[in-house]
Amino acid sequence: MNIKSLFSSFEWTVAWRYLRARRRDGFISVIAGFSFLGIMLGVATLIVVMAVMNGFRQELMGKILGVNGHAFIQPYGDGLKEYESIAARVSRVKGVTLAAPIIEGQVLTASQTATSGALVRGVRETDLKQFKSVAKNISDGTLDGFDGSEKIAIGRRLAGYLGVGVGDKIKLLSPKGPSTPFGSAPRQKSYEVAALFEVGMSEFDASFVFMPLAEAQLYFDQEGQVAMIEVFVENADKMDDYAPLIREAVGKPHGLTDWRFRNRTFFGALEVERNVMFLILTMIVLVAALNIISGLTMLVKDKARGIAILRTMGATRGSVLAIFVMTGAAIGVGGTLFGFLLGLLIAANVESLRQVVSYLSGAQIFPPELYFLSKLPADVRPSEVVVIVVMALVLSLLATLYPAWRAARLDPVEALRGE
Repeated sequence: MNIKSLFSSFEWTVAWRYLRARRRDGFISVIAGFSFLGIMLGVATLIVVMAVMNGFRQELMGKILGVNGHAFIQPYGDGLKEYESIAARVSRVKGVTLAAPIIEGQVLTASQTATSGALVRGVRETDLKQFKSVAKNISDGTLDGFDGSEKIAIGRRLAGYLGVGVGDKIKLLSPKGPSTPFGSAPRQKSYEVAALFEVGMSEFDASFVFMPLAEAQLYFDQEGQVAMIEVFVENADKMDDYAPLIREAVGKPHGLTDWRFRNRTFFGALEVERNVMFLILTMIVLVAALNIISGLTMLVKDKARGIAILRTMGATRGSVLAIFVMTGAAIGVGGTLFGFLLGLLIAANVESLRQVVSYLSGAQIFPPELYFLSKLPADVRPSEVVVIVVMALVLSLLATLYPAWRAARLDPVEALRGE
């Protein structure tokens, strides 16, 4: 007996009749309906959650690495003095897009109305304009003429907190100032705001201040040296290939770390959370598959007389098996298909839905202060969608086998004995 004979029009017709709701089969139809909804919602939820988790990771990587760089060259001593020549050599390495000398320091920013802590980053104008996360997200002002001035660029959230805009001045206070007979005096100086940027990551927008490199060297008393050289590469996931070439270009022994080392705890936690969410949400599909088993088992018991009549009329065990496999598989395939479409629809409009829910509930869903991003991202990966769909189909098909096997083994004589 071949597969084609098992799934002929006869089996399809009987399976479809069993799927149609009738008054006396109402409870079985309710179970089948819940199984369908369970698989549909399980598949849709898995697709949406995986897309949001992927988008969250991609957005965070883009924001963090777009501002902080992919690799960091740091001296073993106090400061990096030959930074110009080292940056020039490293920038010529194949795959390196930028080598930017950087000075960093913690300060207190103060306006006439408020104060806030911030991180000052001294950087050259040409390098800052290549920080795509910053240069492409200037919301007000300009970076032209940044070098050689006493102007700064600050995040829009920080500007809003301080109540300042382009053209206003803010005071920067650093605890590491000049030494006096009474100890170190705080260093303070006023700077004009030249530009406001909004990279979309609340932590950066609320705490970063960019200053011309030469001015930062004077302010932090680091003339002729920098704290590090930040290196940007074409593919951040191939740092193992770039690292030996960068070390060779540096020449002298210097410390070299990359973004994976600096953010391994953060991105590691994201990966664990993503895997755990996948396992938890898979349980929804599994429960729906178990509902298929219970529904088909009750259907077999209810249709025992009809199965016996079919057998006496010449239907083979294989035909009975195929009928109930198709009945259960129709629920699983239909639920998976609708869940697939629903999941893609929600994932494509997840930010709009978030805004609607926030408006209706009056509560802020996905607050940027907690999740770092100003909007809810989604990145649907076809490979993951295929895994989810195949998993749902396999579980649905496996759920039909036992009830179908029980129906195929039903003895017509025993089923009709009490009739």
